[in-house]
Amino acid sequence: MNDQLILRKGELRDGSAIAAFNSSMAHETEGKGLIPEVVGAGVSRLLNDPSLGFYVVAEHGGRVVGCLMVTNEWSDWRNGIFWWIQSVYVEAAWRRKGVYRRLYDFIRGLALADPGVCGFRLYVEKENDVAQATYESLGMKATDYLIYEETRPGVRYFAERS
Repeated sequence: MNDQLILRKGELRDGSAIAAFNSSMAHETEGKGLIPEVVGAGVSRLLNDPSLGFYVVAEHGGRVVGCLMVTNEWSDWRNGIFWWIQSVYVEAAWRRKGVYRRLYDFIRGLALADPGVCGFRLYVEKENDVAQATYESLGMKATDYLIYEETRPGVRYFAERS
């Protein structure tokens, strides 16, 4: 089953599947409901503007079954770009079958072929032990950094909880 996967960069035709995956991921991992119009526009914007990043999808039988997003972070310390892996989602029926490993290997290959990329990073929920074990099995290590954020005041990004 795994060897029948096609891995490729995401295209405009994948937008609705990616947006649905993002909504499912937010619900499963954080119990948050995304606003469909916002996440749909966000996915579409990235797909239409490669300067923001790119998606990688795993496709089986013409249907997307997993994806991840890559965005850029400039590192002046390394004079290179870190790729941030975000929005990772694999359909439930395809989990624990090596889909994420294949997605990860795909972007690892792209990164190694690009001398401007100095490495890749991701963030994970502190309580998501399964994901942390997966990332460590691929050779990733936890860093000494915590992530802080401040979002734009007055803008809603999540649906109201019912």
